Amino acid sequence: MKRNPAIPYIFIMLIGIALVFFLSVKGLGDSKEIAKENKKGDAKQETPAQSGGKFDPEGFAKSTCIACHGNNLEGAMGPNLHGIGKKISKDEIKNVLKNGKGAMPAGMVPAENIDAMADWVSNLK
Repeated sequence: MKRNPAIPYIFIMLIGIALVFFLSVKGLGDSKEIAKENKKGDAKQETPAQSGGKFDPEGFAKSTCIACHGNNLEGAMGPNLHGIGKKISKDEIKNVLKNGKGAMPAGMVPAENIDAMADWVSNLK
């Protein structure tokens, strides 16, 4: 009986496809879990009162927003934030920051800093 030499390669390919599928599903679950932790406040962000200074929207974006919006906020899983102030109003930006929209969870920005963050995001060029 003659064996087909392609069978081991097909088997390895199927294992690889299954592994990629499993890891992508696991990654989605992990991102939802992280969002829930942020919403509950488990992931502590320094507020101006804690840091003894003024809220830094750019620093906050670099530590929090880049996960979904990309390193330069140019868009990744989330939309490109550059020029967003020309597309939607500052009040709409505040609403998204407060209540979330689509895959973005509510409460990512502390309530006392929403105005400063919305102003900064609306002025991104």
